[in-house]
Amino acid sequence: MENSTVTSALRTLRIFEVFAEQQRPLSLTELAQALEIPKSSCHAIVSTLCERGYLYTLTRPRGLYPTKKLGILMNLVMAEDPFLQRATPSLEALRDTTGETVILGKMHGQAVLYLEVFESPQAIRYSAKQGDRKPLHSSSIGKAMLGTLKEAELKEILTQLPMDAITDATVTDPKRVFDDIRRSKKRGYYLTQGENVRDVWAVAATVAIGTEHFAIAVAGPQHRMKPMLAVRVRELLGACNVLSRQA
Repeated sequence: MENSTVTSALRTLRIFEVFAEQQRPLSLTELAQALEIPKSSCHAIVSTLCERGYLYTLTRPRGLYPTKKLGILMNLVMAEDPFLQRATPSLEALRDTTGETVILGKMHGQAVLYLEVFESPQAIRYSAKQGDRKPLHSSSIGKAMLGTLKEAELKEILTQLPMDAITDATVTDPKRVFDDIRRSKKRGYYLTQGENVRDVWAVAATVAIGTEHFAIAVAGPQHRMKPMLAVRVRELLGACNVLSRQA
């Protein structure tokens, strides 16, 4: 029963992800194909969503499309987020000052979860979305979150992490990752140089809010980040200090 419930929940979430990807009305057949499930199973989920007011039907073109109900509910929820309310002005200011993409993230299992993304206004930029999951060993926020652990905990988790080579610059040796994190912790910031996305550099630092640890990253193309790295580090650490004082 538990596995069935989890599967249904995943399929329901996937339906909204498919609509976000396609951005057009979809038939029941198209949704079933996208989810790779039987049409009958898809119909059961869609019928429930329609009954609850999350989807509505169209005759021309024949298909289904989400209502605004889910968005309205999420806006109400996010408006009361205990941390993002305070953090947003500082994160937006950091984005405007650096001209690069600013990301707020947190450790989520064996990955990093992007909680908020403020994209750079520049045409060539690092792009990401809220809800993205990134590896701990190859992302700057991931390294920063690993840096919040005690050395014994860090060594243990590094033996359990999948150390996939995301790019040709990704460090996949646990000892080298451990040494990198230990050095980074001493200097106060964490850096990735094309390890998670080719030709993208990112610098991150941690912010402690009560007993919770978050990390903030500034990310952009190497040709802009590399010559301005020292400046970006100062700007990032300044924003982190502001947020820490607000906690």
